[in-house]
Amino acid sequence: MKYEQMLINKVYKTSTYTVTKDEIYNFALKFDPQYMHIDDEKASKSIFGGIIASGLHTLSISWKLWVDMNLIGEDIIGGVRMEHVEFLKPVYPEDILTVKARIIDKQEHSDQKDRGYISILLNTYNQDEKMVMNVKFLGLIKRDC
Repeated sequence: MKYEQMLINKVYKTSTYTVTKDEIYNFALKFDPQYMHIDDEKASKSIFGGIIASGLHTLSISWKLWVDMNLIGEDIIGGVRMEHVEFLKPVYPEDILTVKARIIDKQEHSDQKDRGYISILLNTYNQDEKMVMNVKFLGLIKRDC
């Protein structure tokens, strides 16, 4: 989809992604080795009652689901900013995640007319339709001039 075709407040729903315990463990060992992600015994005694995914893992899955939709394709130049990241509920092994992505703003680049900014709000839900995370991204994409 081209910059000019993107509609403010248009919502896109991604496919689903099932989070596995092994994946939680392997991600956390590399990037967030805290007990609630890697130690079954300690995690079971925590407020979570068991192993949960790292918030960074949930963020990565959410971004993957958005990118896999390939709506922007090769018109993407790159990410500019991520803000207002909120981890609202824990993500457990075998949770099934989906993302609702909404374009909340777009702006032409002030100096370079061949590119523009888009702001996207990603709301991530589990299989019970409970929102587990949300984040706002600002991306830079090519424009037709």
